[in-house]
Amino acid sequence: MNQDEVLKRLKEGNERFASNNLNGNLQDDKRRSDLVGGQAPWAIVLSCADSRVVPEVAFDTGLGELFVLRVAGNIANTDTIASIEYAVAHLGTGVIVVMGHESCGAVGAALAGGDNGYNLNHLLAQIEPAKAQAGSTDVNVVVKKNAELSAKDLYDRSSIIKGAVDGDKLKIVTAFYNLGSGKVDFL
Repeated sequence: MNQDEVLKRLKEGNERFASNNLNGNLQDDKRRSDLVGGQAPWAIVLSCADSRVVPEVAFDTGLGELFVLRVAGNIANTDTIASIEYAVAHLGTGVIVVMGHESCGAVGAALAGGDNGYNLNHLLAQIEPAKAQAGSTDVNVVVKKNAELSAKDLYDRSSIIKGAVDGDKLKIVTAFYNLGSGKVDFL
């Protein structure tokens, strides 16, 4: 599939999910057997670790179709970037979706400030640029800005990703998941 076809497939899968019409394909023992020899995911999704946001379900995909990374606040840190580089360089995946979501707790914690301990403070510090640049204290506005900046970080901090984008082999898009409806808005 080319990049436009991948995005169309993601949107169609999300429409099925949002309308309670999941097809549930590629989730059986035959599919597991088919994937023993390797994987060829057609999209990468950098998403929040929030238990309410499950990309494979939200896009109605099966085993082996998405290369998913989940971390609170869907931040592009060294480990998520390295994992995405693997999918781009070694699996040939041509689309990255950086997906934030409605009422993100990590973004809310960054907005609230305070001392959350060493590890969580480290994670929340990576959301500070979005907080500063959003021009709003509305959590969902900051979530969308954070997705945009995480997508920019993928491009700016990785020569592999940058080279693939510049060579038209990779497209990076941002998205926003609505908790109540399940609808994904591509930004």
